[in-house]
Amino acid sequence: MSENELTIKENRNGKILALGTLIGALVGLGAAYLILQRVDEEGNVSIGPKEGVKLGVSVFSFFRQIVQLGE
Repeated sequence: MSENELTIKENRNGKILALGTLIGALVGLGAAYLILQRVDEEGNVSIGPKEGVKLGVSVFSFFRQIVQLGE
């Protein structure tokens, strides 16, 4: 690979990482906002083991779908 190709590849990788970071931050902000709304409505938020497992499975499923986008 030439220096020019490496620079283009590094630039592209940096843009992808920055975009992923931005999207992750926005999703996290949205989740925090929804949790705060639930606290305001119900007075407290308690997540039981069943809900925690469902959330974990959903997150891993989401990550798997993202990884499969490149295939």
